[in-house]
Amino acid sequence: MNANSGQVNIRVQTGVSLLGAALFIIKVIAWVLTGSNAVMTDALESVVNLTAGLVGLYSLYLAALPRDENHPYGHGRIEWISASLEGSMILAAGITILIKAIYNFFIPVELSSLDIGLVLIAVAGGLNGLAGWLVYRRGIQVHSMTLQASGKHLMSDGWSTLGLIIGLSLVLITGEVWLDNLVAIIFGIYIMYSGIRILKKSLAGIMDEMDYGLLEKIAGRLNNIRKPELIDVHNLRIVQYGILIHVDCHITAPWYMNVVESHALVSEIEDKISDLDGRPVEWFIHVDACHSDTCRICTLQVCEVRQEKFMEKLSWGVNNLLPNQNHGRFHQEQNNSDKM
Repeated sequence: MNANSGQVNIRVQTGVSLLGAALFIIKVIAWVLTGSNAVMTDALESVVNLTAGLVGLYSLYLAALPRDENHPYGHGRIEWISASLEGSMILAAGITILIKAIYNFFIPVELSSLDIGLVLIAVAGGLNGLAGWLVYRRGIQVHSMTLQASGKHLMSDGWSTLGLIIGLSLVLITGEVWLDNLVAIIFGIYIMYSGIRILKKSLAGIMDEMDYGLLEKIAGRLNNIRKPELIDVHNLRIVQYGILIHVDCHITAPWYMNVVESHALVSEIEDKISDLDGRPVEWFIHVDACHSDTCRICTLQVCEVRQEKFMEKLSWGVNNLLPNQNHGRFHQEQNNSDKM
């Protein structure tokens, strides 16, 4: 991660943590004044906001550290762990809210000062929603999972606050106190859903789940820079360490190329695809020697050792970059399968 970008991310997350502390105080005051379960759910989620903000702040501090002997790929993966913790806390808050609201359907609490409480909650919700949108946009720009999770969390808090305001307004107008619990249940479920979404995405990152959108972009770049000597690419793997994209792959080159020529071919790939959407790309490339099966897809016009006739220039894509298999043989097997 760029040092300056990392410091900006830390300042943004510090602002999120301070905002979370201020809004928590506002919501607690609103809860004490109203006694509303719905307001209580909002205050409880702010506890999660504050805790998650501090965890996120620490993770961004670690992610900004340079590589060292113990962390040769850097510290960026901590952001996935931070996001998974935040998702877990959001899910736990939603479950707690749901249980409390269902309990108060049978043992109701008396509500008071809803007008003042609505004003306080509206201010807090508006600030949360705006801050969440700004933080999420920053997270997208710098590819920070921590900031994206924080932004989504704050935006979901803003939307739940809007629903809370609608619900309490109905209580104020109709006098039906049970509506307060109904609103709390609805938004407790919504908060649980938000937590599950963040948790699912972060766990996918921790487990190195393939990002097919990213794979498609890399495939497009490889097709754009290909040259006759770059006969084939296969066994491609992508691992993300925060902002860093690490790519392992095998390439096939003419068997008669020497080490210097093979190294030059590898360096050309590394130089021409050194970043993707502003993210640094690190390549680990293994060079395979061509053989007779490869002749079918080799576009070298002058080759004194060609053993088979050229058949088709393959386009590398999502469907054929991942298998650890020579594409000449793969192409022949596909043709045989189509004829059956």
